[in-house]
Amino acid sequence: MNITKKKHLEIAIESIPSFKSPKIELEQYTTPAPIVADILWNANALGDIANKSIMDLGCGTGIFALSSLILGAKSATGIDIDVNSVNIAKTTADKMDINNSHFFVKDVNNFDLNCNFDTAITNPPFGSQYKAKKGADRAFMKLAIESADVSYSFHMAESEEFVINFYKNLGGKVTHKFFYNFPLVHSYDFHSQESREIDVIVLRVVKIHEKF
Repeated sequence: MNITKKKHLEIAIESIPSFKSPKIELEQYTTPAPIVADILWNANALGDIANKSIMDLGCGTGIFALSSLILGAKSATGIDIDVNSVNIAKTTADKMDINNSHFFVKDVNNFDLNCNFDTAITNPPFGSQYKAKKGADRAFMKLAIESADVSYSFHMAESEEFVINFYKNLGGKVTHKFFYNFPLVHSYDFHSQESREIDVIVLRVVKIHEKF
């Protein structure tokens, strides 16, 4: 691993703006630059980023879509239900002069892009907050496996067994697991601590194509 190049990637990622007014019902927390850099660096080493078409589900302000392009992706498409976040992503792409990015305000529950991608990155609500919709990640998982050959999927570590089985039923196979301590920084009025950490797992899932 080239530590210097990875650090430069992390520095570039840090320049991507976060949410201006995060919404608790969408569990809008910014993924820290070191985690984004580590996931994308490993994904690139596995042949899933450079010269590939990327779909970023629950893209927020575009951190994974834009970072993938910085790392050499052919194109990146970001999808999020929050118009404010998508506008930030579009503005950031223009300011950073990043080409081949496309962002859409869409709901994954009733969305058909009618496109195939090489790699999907899905960062759905964890379900860690009482105001968040439970089971919201399933629509993200389903769309990811339907739309891309390879998916990188964020989940609470405690749900690992369920998520692996869910992907299996969708026709996917988990090939790699990445574990992180994800900081939930003080973003909402009800937070009593500056931050707390939750254990997160990111799964690399490949679509199993049927053979005839």
